[in-house]
Amino acid sequence: MDVLNRRTVEEKIFKLFMIVSICIVIGSLVIIFGLVIINGASSISIEMITQTPTPGNALGGGILNAIIGSLLLALPATGLACIIGIGIALYLQKEFSHPGFANFIRFTLDVLWGIPSIVYGIFCLMIMIALGMGSSLLVGIFALTLLEIPIITRYMDEAIKMVPIGLKESAFSLGSTKFETAIRIVRRQAFPGILAGILLGLGRGIGDAASILFTAGFSNRIPTSLFDSTAALPTMIFNLYSLPSGQPKAYAAAFILLVVVLLISIISRVLSKRFMKHVIR
Repeated sequence: MDVLNRRTVEEKIFKLFMIVSICIVIGSLVIIFGLVIINGASSISIEMITQTPTPGNALGGGILNAIIGSLLLALPATGLACIIGIGIALYLQKEFSHPGFANFIRFTLDVLWGIPSIVYGIFCLMIMIALGMGSSLLVGIFALTLLEIPIITRYMDEAIKMVPIGLKESAFSLGSTKFETAIRIVRRQAFPGILAGILLGLGRGIGDAASILFTAGFSNRIPTSLFDSTAALPTMIFNLYSLPSGQPKAYAAAFILLVVVLLISIISRVLSKRFMKHVIR
């Protein structure tokens, strides 16, 4: 009886711990959104997302240049990281590489994932100085690509590893080559996980500030060339908040950034669930 009571108490303690953990996560999200909306609601307007900053007045006009700049930085970087990541993820499977070497690459990717993003920014800054370049959209894309590669690659790798081995063996028995099996069978089966990794990398790229702080620079104009400096939503928030009366507009920009990242997460969930219907379990 004592043992049964002890187990019952332990179960209730762990249930309480789980409930408290869930409340902390949800509460943090609600508090963050609440503070951002309360402090920035007065500055959110149609003009804010359709106009560029007023020349000579950082608090005038909108933040259209930062919104477009974030897209110009994150979308190409995610595309490049996706192309590189899918090649690495496919190579890491046992059909193509030695298990020991594949595990070493996975460990390397995990280490790269854990490196602070500002280190990527400083690394790209050193390359800029060595090449005599200035801050630009091109270097910002390069920095975000390096940041996103380990994230997207590890998601792709785990998704591909979940493909049933029997499905691959069936394709081999029908005469498919390793490459054909990877492209036609494995890709389709792992697509929901691959898509989730891509969208997660995109969200990280749009929301990161440290890696582009020294590489993309800042500008009140919309860039017209890869060699132009560009603003992004995170750097715009940083610059606005540093101004004496720019906090409300900074909070409004933060709200727009949160909405963008939230939409990416929702789209990732919806699309992954939709494509899961075509996965053979």
